[in-house]
Amino acid sequence: MTHPDGTGAAAAEDGVAEHGGIDPAAVAPAPPSPYGVPGKPFDRRSPFFYGFLGGLGALTAYFLYTALLAIGSVLLTIVVSFFLAAGLNPAVEFLERRGVRRSISVAVVIVAALSLVVLFFFAIVPVITDQVQAITRSAPGYLDELAKNDQIRKLNDDYDIIDKAKAKISDGDFVTSLFGGALGFGLKLVSAAFNLFVIVVLTLYFLASLRGTTHALYRLAPASRRDRVTALGDKIIANIGGYVSGAFVVALAAGLSSLLFLSFTSISKYAVALAFVVAVLDVIPMVGATIGAVIVSAIAFANDVPTGIACVIFYVIYQQVENYLVYPRVMSKSVDLPGAVIVIAAIVGAGLLGVVGALLAIPVAAAIMLIVNEVVIKRQDLA
Repeated sequence: MTHPDGTGAAAAEDGVAEHGGIDPAAVAPAPPSPYGVPGKPFDRRSPFFYGFLGGLGALTAYFLYTALLAIGSVLLTIVVSFFLAAGLNPAVEFLERRGVRRSISVAVVIVAALSLVVLFFFAIVPVITDQVQAITRSAPGYLDELAKNDQIRKLNDDYDIIDKAKAKISDGDFVTSLFGGALGFGLKLVSAAFNLFVIVVLTLYFLASLRGTTHALYRLAPASRRDRVTALGDKIIANIGGYVSGAFVVALAAGLSSLLFLSFTSISKYAVALAFVVAVLDVIPMVGATIGAVIVSAIAFANDVPTGIACVIFYVIYQQVENYLVYPRVMSKSVDLPGAVIVIAAIVGAGLLGVVGALLAIPVAAAIMLIVNEVVIKRQDLA
């Protein structure tokens, strides 16, 4: 009721304004819940609350860890495909600098790469297979020749190495037993063919969309740092491409020179297979060429001593030429790392992923060194 002096109305208006424009007396009480009155909110400062969140985070981390282990082979396939695409990219850029459009340059490089793969499988693989079988058949005789050496004969007497190796090689299922029997060998062959197909498809996709993919990733960086991230990313990709393509050039040079030399020796019937082994092992930095030379020289010595001596002399000379002439010229524009870093990276990469890891370890180490020099050290210098 309004008083004559208006004070009651004013007080009522002040009460309504104080409660956000709603008269408390006009608000109906909440109906009672059939499930009882809600309790107080859970105390987020409780140790139980933090323990629950910590346990949930640990379970999530473990789930992600197991998921990464499950798709490890898929991730490795993607990484290898990207590295191969980066290795083919310098050829695409070479054609672009000659005025050819990128789409046409990519098509030319793809057709050339696929042609080389097809040529290798149809022309070289059968020869390598035949020569590997010939080496396997001749291996017992080579082991007998090695057993004539006093030191090796003493080791054989103590540990029965030669006899066990001859028994394994003489078994007709020697190759298939390496892969778990005939069924295991067939499954390994199908799996390898499928992985090769996936790598080829992903490599072609990455090569065709390399610029679009990298620039989409660069846009995830803040606008204030995007130019610097782009410059560093392009430099890392260029280093990867230069190293991968350079490694294949160096390996090709080692394989072709070995093929030419071995063709004039008494083990010429194994020249293609042994040259292929040298080329594959030469991809491993620092030690791969030496391992290949030891394998070829051992087979040559088992065949006859003069051929073995000739192989040792050839590979000693060739490795000097490769280390001081071929390798520096091919790799001068790709990676610049201290020798100790190269050795450590190669050992770690080979321990994790074998030959593939040894190949990928060097450009990864170069990328890490570039980021450390351009980001970490410069930030420390300004601190």
